Amino acid sequence: MRPNLPIALALLLAAILAAGCTLLAPPAKEPPAGAPEVTQAEVIRHTDGDTARFLLDGGAEEKVRFIGIDTPEVGESPEPFGEDAAAYTAGEIPVGTTVWLETDAELRDKYGRLLAYVWLEQPTTGNEAEVREHMLNARLVLDGYANAYTYPPNVKYTDVLKDLQAEAREAGRGLWVE
Repeated sequence: MRPNLPIALALLLAAILAAGCTLLAPPAKEPPAGAPEVTQAEVIRHTDGDTARFLLDGGAEEKVRFIGIDTPEVGESPEPFGEDAAAYTAGEIPVGTTVWLETDAELRDKYGRLLAYVWLEQPTTGNEAEVREHMLNARLVLDGYANAYTYPPNVKYTDVLKDLQAEAREAGRGLWVE
């Protein structure tokens, strides 16, 4: 005699739940103590090398200007390396990519854009090595597509970004090609 499939599934589910297991996705991991506070977001559109649009975890759409850097302009008054910087950003965070946004002291610029550091992976320490490896703002500077640009009061990673710019300049990368 063949068992009744719905009854068999119900019994299996009851056994799983009785064992303390769930069929739900595991809860998101809590960041370690001391990790930068971030908001998960999805890339929905690129603007240029240092600006993009994101869908935030809560459902809001935001135009985000990357803190601590300045890339050459594209559009009506294009600057050398502007298209390169925009292409680099689009390649690093294609549409649909999940990133983590970290804000600093000032949340918005005079144009109403959200100001953020863009993490390619959820940060755990925010130390210099992690910034260098996993923060898009830092990668743009290190690979020569952006200048370190300090605009107080958003200065959390200023020293690291300036060091990365000096390294890019010394290596002759991107903007620093002679």
